[in-house]
Amino acid sequence: MLSNYLPIVILAVIAIVLALLLMTLSKVLGPSRPNRTKLQPYESGMDPVGEARDRYSISFYLVAMEFIVFDLEVVFVYPWAVRYLDYGVGTLVAMTVFIITLFIGLMYTVKVGTLNWDMKKGMFN
Repeated sequence: MLSNYLPIVILAVIAIVLALLLMTLSKVLGPSRPNRTKLQPYESGMDPVGEARDRYSISFYLVAMEFIVFDLEVVFVYPWAVRYLDYGVGTLVAMTVFIITLFIGLMYTVKVGTLNWDMKKGMFN
């Protein structure tokens, strides 16, 4: 039974060894000329200003949660869509309710203004 997992274990070991080997070679053979500018934190092309613990608008977190929700929707809908003819009407109804629920949530967030990035008008700014 465990012999079935042997190729997976071998592949994982090869991947880990190769990753460690390439990182080590990069560190040893690559140029290393650190200076103050290179060692400064990178903030999407902008100079970091203020403390790292500053408060951010809740809109950033809400958009991230929406992304996760709709990403999970794909995880559930895609396998169902590939094999929907093999399933009964019950799964069609369940998936329809699932998609409608997510659509209502999306309409709510659009109405509330979570996706509105204008700093003067958004509700959660």
